Amino acid sequence: MGRPRTNDEAVKERLVVCATEMLATRPRELLTVRAVAAAAEASTTAVYSLFGGKDGLIGAVRDRAVAGLFQDLSAAQTSADPLADLYALAVAYRHWGRGHSHLYTVLFGGVQSFDPSGEVGASDPIVPLLAAIDRALAASVLVGEATSIALSIWATLHGLVTLELAGALDAATAEAAFRSAIHATLRGWTTPAVFSSLRQAELAP
Repeated sequence: MGRPRTNDEAVKERLVVCATEMLATRPRELLTVRAVAAAAEASTTAVYSLFGGKDGLIGAVRDRAVAGLFQDLSAAQTSADPLADLYALAVAYRHWGRGHSHLYTVLFGGVQSFDPSGEVGASDPIVPLLAAIDRALAASVLVGEATSIALSIWATLHGLVTLELAGALDAATAEAAFRSAIHATLRGWTTPAVFSSLRQAELAP
């Protein structure tokens, strides 16, 4: 009978969780193999056998964050209203960030960089947003260049979610700011006819 395997999925999960927390709460250089292994109650050997080393472990954290955000955005509602779809994506982004604050901080705090001009992979979280923007452009609801629109929406979302996660906004303020800022950003990219219609609806008694 062979020796029981100790570096199993449970150990792997603990290492990823501990590395995520450490990356989100302290300088990256403090994430050493010894430190994360100790926090996960595992051996340093486990880090190398399961991930190939520190870089592989950091890559696993990054991959989990990317996959989680992509999954939630891909599950957002799709309808005949392109603006409603874009707002639904914004809601999904905020919901994921609030529910996975450490992964969010890791994803947008240096482990993963957002390059709006780079190559977009099939599982890139930007894909659902670009698809919704393309539908809005095709329906003559939005006007502009898709990448620029995506970047402006993401910048607005990132600022709002970052402030909320930092505790800079109370719940009521965060909710009101989210609605008004996202609607304003989307409205700013609409065609003149759609913009006029939206403003008239907002100003109606």
